[in-house]
Amino acid sequence: MNKKITVIGAGLAGCEAAWQAAERGVEVTLYEMKPKRFSPAHHSEGFAELVCSNSLRSIQLSNAVGLLKEELSLLGSLIMEAAYQSRVPAGAALAVNREAFSNYITEKIRNHPKITVINEEITEIPTEGIVVVASGPLTSEALSRSISELTGGDELHFFDAAAPIVDFSSINTEVAFFASRYGKGDAEDYLNCPMTKEQYDAFYEALISAECAPLKAFDRELQEDLKVFEGCMPVEVMAKRGYDTLRFGPMKPVGLPLPETGEDAYATVQLRRENREGTMYNLVGFQTHLTFPEQRRVFGMIPGLENAEFFRYGVMHRNTYLNSPGFLTPTYSVKGREGLFFAGQMTGVEGYIESTSSGFVAGLNAALLALGEPSAVFPKETQIGALAHYVSEGGIGSSFQPMNANFGIIAPLDKKVKGGKKYRNEAYAERSLAIIKERYGNSHTNENTD
Repeated sequence: MNKKITVIGAGLAGCEAAWQAAERGVEVTLYEMKPKRFSPAHHSEGFAELVCSNSLRSIQLSNAVGLLKEELSLLGSLIMEAAYQSRVPAGAALAVNREAFSNYITEKIRNHPKITVINEEITEIPTEGIVVVASGPLTSEALSRSISELTGGDELHFFDAAAPIVDFSSINTEVAFFASRYGKGDAEDYLNCPMTKEQYDAFYEALISAECAPLKAFDRELQEDLKVFEGCMPVEVMAKRGYDTLRFGPMKPVGLPLPETGEDAYATVQLRRENREGTMYNLVGFQTHLTFPEQRRVFGMIPGLENAEFFRYGVMHRNTYLNSPGFLTPTYSVKGREGLFFAGQMTGVEGYIESTSSGFVAGLNAALLALGEPSAVFPKETQIGALAHYVSEGGIGSSFQPMNANFGIIAPLDKKVKGGKKYRNEAYAERSLAIIKERYGNSHTNENTD
């Protein structure tokens, strides 16, 4: 019986995996290459750094990721605990102060008596012992080679993008107005920049003709095979799909009537509060790979942002993920190699909470293996289990693609529910949470008064 495990990577998945194992009495050695070395998208020395949005998305149980949050909260997730501790106003979404979120997790991990943190880069997958690889979608080149050797080189690639953040004091609030879509949540959670047709036309033409930043050196070999994941697509790529794509996507004006007329604008850009103090706002859905000068020029055409000052410009970086079906099991362990687990976006889950979920399952099962206890396979009736089974089995068709939490992958209900989608989804949630509480207990619920 081996009562020690190694976790590689202190992102969301790695921290969750290390915490779950340590909380069960297992000695954990957590390797993190920061601050000695940073990936192209990371800048902070802290653990669980959020490099895309500060939003963890919906908290509503009729939303699949909202259900996943509640499942993890009931199960004692460190990431969910940190999220509620560092929460900032965001209506029906759970958004966090990035620094406070990371600091909370870093302190918890570093002070846990069962966790030893070593700030060194791991360049090869250990051949012995129980190991959780949670090195992230920006895994270092050396470790990526080791993973490629293990998988036979069968890796896939896509590009991810982050939205810019602007200084609230530089926003023209005589043009931009506070409102949440359809009046949900606090009105000050979102700022809205409305556009007329003429303004949208000019912005659209500037956006689709703007200059993009060159890919970094480590990405140049992939320039001819650029793949962008739908859930984090650069706004300029989205715009090139058609004139109305943005107006029916991140710039949809519905539910945000103009204060002076009560009518919808032709298009609206929403900005979401980035921190509790409301000094920073990010452009919702405006992940981008434009050059920094082009971001200033093009986004400065948005009414209300004429003189906007950027705390952070949008960036784009490469993510890698495994061809997991047939390679991983629903416990995120490698088939045919007991004791080796993967977690995080590299498994094919997409999103902060989804990565956390994979880390939870991998860390739990690594601990159970170390303790000589049976593994825990979450059922498909739960969102945690549905994601794990999707990763291990894949979806329809031969091409495996990353997946967010959604009700399309969860086991069907055994009866029809009247009233439409919302009531059906609530029935999924009721069933799932009943299973979680019955089988796994509910002694770790996070405080959530919404």
